[in-house]
Parts: sequence; C-alpha cells; structure tokens
Amino acid sequence: MWTVVACLVPPLIMSVFVFGIQTLLITAVSVISCVAVEAASQKMLGREITIKDGSAVITGMLLAFVIPPGVSPLLPILAAVMAIYIGKHILGGIGYNFFNPALLGRAFLVATFPVAMTSAWLPPLQDGAIMRYLGASVDAVSTATPLAVMKEHGMAAFTQAFGSGSSMYLNFFLGWRPGCIGETSALLILLGGLFLIYRGYTTWHIPVSILGTMALLTWIVGGKGYFTGDPLLAVLSGGALLGAFFMANDYVTCPTNKKSQIVYGIGIGALTVLIRLKGGYPEGICYAILLMNPLSPVFDGWFKPKRFAPPLGGDK
Repeated sequence: MWTVVACLVPPLIMSVFVFGIQTLLITAVSVISCVAVEAASQKMLGREITIKDGSAVITGMLLAFVIPPGVSPLLPILAAVMAIYIGKHILGGIGYNFFNPALLGRAFLVATFPVAMTSAWLPPLQDGAIMRYLGASVDAVSTATPLAVMKEHGMAAFTQAFGSGSSMYLNFFLGWRPGCIGETSALLILLGGLFLIYRGYTTWHIPVSILGTMALLTWIVGGKGYFTGDPLLAVLSGGALLGAFFMANDYVTCPTNKKSQIVYGIGIGALTVLIRLKGGYPEGICYAILLMNPLSPVFDGWFKPKRFAPPLGGDK
C-alpha cells in the first residue's frame, strides 16, 4: 500500500509545478478526510481500526488526482464520505467493495456538483521555466481540458489550443496541460506504474489491454475526427494512463485470473472510447472502470482453472 502511495507522490509534486500550491491543499484535505472517515466508519461498525495500512491514504490521493485543481476543498470531504463509508464500509469493508472507492467518490461529485467538476480547470502556470529548459512550448493554453476541446469543438480547435507536432506531444507527455490534479504527467504515471509491475505488486495485463484497446479503436475510428486516428494522442489525453495503472488494477475490484484481466481491460478500453465518442461527458475512463468492476467475478468464473483430483477410493 505504501509503495503505491510513494509512486503517486511524484505526479503530485508535478501538479504543484503545473497548477500551483492549491493542488497540494486539495490532496491533503482529501487524504485526511478519507483517513478520518475510515477510522470513524470502523469505530461505528465495531471493526478494528486499520488506518495504518495505507488503503485510505491511497483512496484519498487517487480521489484528489481525478478532480479539477480549481474546486473548493469542501468537495473532497464530501466525496470521502461516499468513497469510504458508503462505497467501502457499508459493503463490508476492505476486500468486500465491488466498486473502486476513489472513482465512486468522483462519480458522486460529477452528479452532485456538475458545474464545478466540469469547469474548475486551471491553465498551466505561465512562467514555464522548466518547460523552456526542456524545449517545450508554453504559449497560452485554453483552460478547457484537451478532451473537452476535442469533444465540443473538434480537432481544428484542439490543434489551435494545444498546438501540433513534437512540442504538443512533449507537453502532454510531461504534463504541461490542463486536466485533473494527478492525470497530467504521463511520464511520471508511467514510471510509477512500471515500478509497481517490476516489483510484482501488479501485472501488465490490465494496463496493456486497456491502452492497447484504446489505441486500436482510436486508429479504427480516426476517420470520424477522433484525434484524427492518432492513438498516442488519445492515450496521453485525459486520465487513461492513471486509470489503467492505478485505478483499474485495484486489488479488490479487478479480476485475479490473467486471462480475465485481459478481457476486463479490453472492456474498459472499449467503453472508454465509446463514452468519449458518443457520451455527453468528454472523459470515459472513470465510468468505464466502474461499469466493469461488478463483472470481475464473472470474468474469473469464465476462466476458472480446471482442477484435477484422483477419484475417491484410489484406483477403484
């Protein structure tokens, strides 16, 4: 648990450089709220208080990572109640929840505070010293997220707002673009996810199947103007990488069988592209994961390994 927390710290630090110190405040409020609700829930339900295991801290960080940097600090407090008390402990506690708690909290905020959750975006800080040193463009950028610009105005407006060519890819890869607090830096998210795979805390099956499906479907539907068929740009935009490496492979809510994980990831990737294309909301990874969470036991049942045992009574 604490290794996952450590892997989430570099993207958090990057968010402070991109959006300002308020991202640190929102994340701190979110983590403290989740830990407090965890302790209060376990106390009320007569269970052992386990706030030292780090699970509530992870939920708090991931919850902060998937909300806009300009929201009121009150929002993560309300989301913590939904994520921890209702989404986790009412269902039996850790190990029994069938929805990802952080994403459930985010979905609650989108439903109850739709204006704040779809408009409280901040542009990257305009001093740009770090990015100029790296050779990336830091011209004025729309405060709308890349996915929102693509959804509402099309590819022409997207390139006008965020540029094109190598500088745009570099901005997106390093994280110098509008977005949620923790989803901007593809580089740091990727490094954290690969470290978890290297240490054996998770496997490649879910993130690779999600991102591969998104890339393939983006290439197929490119003629409809969806990132002009650019798979890399579609994967770098929004919360695809954060969802693939840190949300979809949550130990409790994802399948355990490797074949099941691949099917699960394909479903998440396909739903993400479908929601982005046809849904009313620009991002799709949150709802795609939540829709697939309850199907995890079904997929494990499909690919249940065959077990062989000798007949009762030996050779008789």
